[in-house]
Amino acid sequence: MQWYVVASILTILTSSQGILTTLSQNNGGYKYDYATVPFLAEVFKLIVSSVLLWRECQSSPPPKMTTEWRIVRLYPIPSIIYLIHNNVQFATLTYVDASTYQIMCNLNIVTTGILFRLLLKRKLSNLQWMAIGLLAIRTTTSQVKGCGDAFCDSLFSSPVQGYMLGLLSACLSALAGVYTEFLMKKNNDSLYWQNIQLYTFGAIFNMARLVLDDFRSGFEKGPWWQRLFNGYDITTWLVVLNLGSTGLSVSWLMKYADNIVKVYSTSMAMLLTMVLSVFLFNFKPTVQLYLGIMICMVSLHMYFAPPSMLVDLPFTTKPQPQNLLEVSVDHSTDS
Repeated sequence: MQWYVVASILTILTSSQGILTTLSQNNGGYKYDYATVPFLAEVFKLIVSSVLLWRECQSSPPPKMTTEWRIVRLYPIPSIIYLIHNNVQFATLTYVDASTYQIMCNLNIVTTGILFRLLLKRKLSNLQWMAIGLLAIRTTTSQVKGCGDAFCDSLFSSPVQGYMLGLLSACLSALAGVYTEFLMKKNNDSLYWQNIQLYTFGAIFNMARLVLDDFRSGFEKGPWWQRLFNGYDITTWLVVLNLGSTGLSVSWLMKYADNIVKVYSTSMAMLLTMVLSVFLFNFKPTVQLYLGIMICMVSLHMYFAPPSMLVDLPFTTKPQPQNLLEVSVDHSTDS
């Protein structure tokens, strides 16, 4: 399967994720425990990967599966980074408002490019760096409301701790993605075997969060496994399937493409969500939205197009050898 097909699927899944989550709400709240959704999504990814690995094992030759502890012990690290990242997110929101936080999240695009270069030793051309910078500007442009309201006053009036935590959040998000790509490409193990290791630890960490929530509430609503499916309807299950399918698509891109492709897919998803919201939620399109779409298209073309399509290289012709006339010189002198 070509990478751009999976990237397009990821764009559609990511854009529909926010829409499905909004549709699953009831009177502005959730009838279900939203902490159970990531756990069930991890279980879904684990089941799908196990089935696909079993099918792969029926073929000849069997897939490669590394079981050495020195390799397996690396797979909990992305889950730990994401766990820290989620807590930093909550801490950041205690210092800045939601709009400022969304704009600060766009630093993730730039930090991904920097860590992509430093940790994976992947060299980017000057045009590609410019394209990544444009993508960050595009995402920020589409989220800025304009200075006609109090937004511009709140953007630069937050405590410095909020900006430092926002920068840390962007770095942690980029680090988790780049490290996951490093794991997926570290050896030639089966993608589904690597997924099983990632999602097993992911399910364990999400289950630990549910247990911790029980202790915090004093088991007021009973243990987590008794209320696991409480309030679930068809829309909630679609949210779970969407989140699980998104994770499977990301792991494929980490194995066969790279983090930059994922960044572009999720950025395109933000635009697609805004466009769909025009029809689903009576969202009024703004000048920033149209400007953001144009900038994103330019950035996409700059990053992935061959340099010959972007720069008019001078046409050089090989110089033709000139016919040299042999001139005889009479060195004799009259005596």
